[in-house]
Amino acid sequence: MKTKMLFNQTTLLAAWLIAGGIGVSHADLVDIKWTDGAFVHKASIAPTKFLELCGKLKKDDSVEWRFNGSAPTNFNIHYHVGKDVVYPENRKEIAAAEGKLRVPLDQDFCWMWSNKSALPIDLEVSLTKSKPDK
Repeated sequence: MKTKMLFNQTTLLAAWLIAGGIGVSHADLVDIKWTDGAFVHKASIAPTKFLELCGKLKKDDSVEWRFNGSAPTNFNIHYHVGKDVVYPENRKEIAAAEGKLRVPLDQDFCWMWSNKSALPIDLEVSLTKSKPDK
């Protein structure tokens, strides 16, 4: 009887964890809040979900970005113009990358990662914004 009860409790705990009960993000949209031109974020992306970091940028700003994930993910940087989506970066199945975004217009820009795997992906992101030299 004790074995059966322990099995049922363990099964319930496992189901709760799989459903996202502890430490696993679902589809998350995060506002970028710059601190002295920097933004750092850590997250866990649940299977079949995504993480999107979005914030306003000004024309001629530059953002150096980098990320490191525990497994490959689909990644893009995008912004919207009416019903169209423009992708300055769009990469598939990568676990880490870095680059520099040169902002072509005043706009909300988003960094997005999609988890197409069956396991959570841990992700660390760093963005550093600089203004153009005048």
